[in-house]
Amino acid sequence: MTIALLGIDLAKNVFALHGLDEAGRVALKRPAVARAKLVEVVATLPPCTVAMESCSGAHHWARTFAQHGHTVKLIAPKFVTPFRMTGRRSKNDAADAAAICAAAQKVDMRFVPVKSIDQQTRLMVHRARQGFVESRTAVLNRIRGLMSELGIVMPLKANSVRQQACSHLEDLPGWANTVIGDLLSEVTHLDERIAQYDAHIRHMARLDPTGRLMRLSGIGETTATAMLAMVGNGHEFKSGRQFAAWLGLVPSQYSSGGKTRLGHITKAGDAYLRTLLIMGARAVLAAAKDKADRVSVWAKALETRRGYWKTVVAIAAKNARMAWAVLRKGEEFQYPS
Repeated sequence: MTIALLGIDLAKNVFALHGLDEAGRVALKRPAVARAKLVEVVATLPPCTVAMESCSGAHHWARTFAQHGHTVKLIAPKFVTPFRMTGRRSKNDAADAAAICAAAQKVDMRFVPVKSIDQQTRLMVHRARQGFVESRTAVLNRIRGLMSELGIVMPLKANSVRQQACSHLEDLPGWANTVIGDLLSEVTHLDERIAQYDAHIRHMARLDPTGRLMRLSGIGETTATAMLAMVGNGHEFKSGRQFAAWLGLVPSQYSSGGKTRLGHITKAGDAYLRTLLIMGARAVLAAAKDKADRVSVWAKALETRRGYWKTVVAIAAKNARMAWAVLRKGEEFQYPS
């Protein structure tokens, strides 16, 4: 049995395989392969191209199959859906595996680079920290909501919530004192966790070659380490604008008949990295008011013409393009004066 392309629909316990030969005919069709048998089945096949959706566990399987001599290609799920012959409303694992094969055969298909185990472990630090930050925000909002039931309305600012909740703690009636006290203790615990993970990120920044990235205004340790772990050297992107588009920082477009219609930014790609760039851009714009360098003058003039948020997005997109140039060109990149 000669298989040139193997599509695998990934799952937790049962996987679907769809194989094509050199002529594009179906040579293998196994709609139910147990997790314990998957490596054995793929390892017995001659070296071929293995295509999978880029989803949970995909990078692990990609590294595993590559060790057996296969060429692995990962495809974003949104690019596979249009190739499902049963349509959007009729979905099953076998149809998904066949759709993956069809998508992988497309000449201009864009594939997701396989991450190394080191990249994934570094991203775990960022994901865990992000989860702790979200949990802290949820607890602070819970404190605000419960206190408002007692007629104590507090502002959104986290430090103000802490201070005012502590100042009212002794005056709270009944069980309210116990509940708010426990919630404040949980906030303190999460603060400590976040501080620990901030230290982990600083340690990673010292070990990773992020120094050149952090020379860009609006890119600090957190953004630089996340970007390096997520995109590596950036070679999968042809240009800085393509990288910015992948991050969702370019306008959405609905153009036809020679008329160009641009809308809001697409917000495609990874929301975490895009959020970090937006936060960095806000810091750049805030600091620009007291500066006279070229970037600050440009940012202030753009804010006057287009408004605050459009300027923030423009700075974030500019930083993304420059960051791609740093990753791609390395020491050859020259920072603008």
